[in-house]
Amino acid sequence: MVGFSHCQPTTMNRSDFVAHFADVYEHSPWVAESVFDAVLTEQDDDIESLHQRMSDILLAASKDKQLALINAHPDLAGRAAVNGELTEASTSEQAGAGIDKCSEEEFKRFTHFNNSYKSRFNFPFIMAVKGANRYQILESFEARLNNDSETEFAKAIEEINKIALFRLRDM
Repeated sequence: MVGFSHCQPTTMNRSDFVAHFADVYEHSPWVAESVFDAVLTEQDDDIESLHQRMSDILLAASKDKQLALINAHPDLAGRAAVNGELTEASTSEQAGAGIDKCSEEEFKRFTHFNNSYKSRFNFPFIMAVKGANRYQILESFEARLNNDSETEFAKAIEEINKIALFRLRDM
């Protein structure tokens, strides 16, 4: 069992729990609220167990709620990043992948892929970028543009759950 280094979820009241875990799922505190409201157990002091509960909440949510969460994510190397409007976690994740060091040509490719992807799927490209570099991300962008909408929707949810696990492990 791997616990959190700075908190013990089962000792928190609802407002503290939600405040602490609200952005594990990008701008979607409803995931943390749902987990807390379903009653925490000792297992939820374990990172992997809490992640599984959060993941299950997302997977059980309506397609509309899932789509809203997908749309809450910023474009990779997009306007929000350039303008400094990302959450702290997103800023760190994108910087860790070297996205903040893009050449002008790479930035243009990200912009082109972001626009093409959103035009094709009607939601932003989602990828858990921790451990990846900007070249791998651009390759994934290009490859995934060939997928169908259902595949990409499922992939976005899968990637969001990976991002959530990385964020929980960083707490």
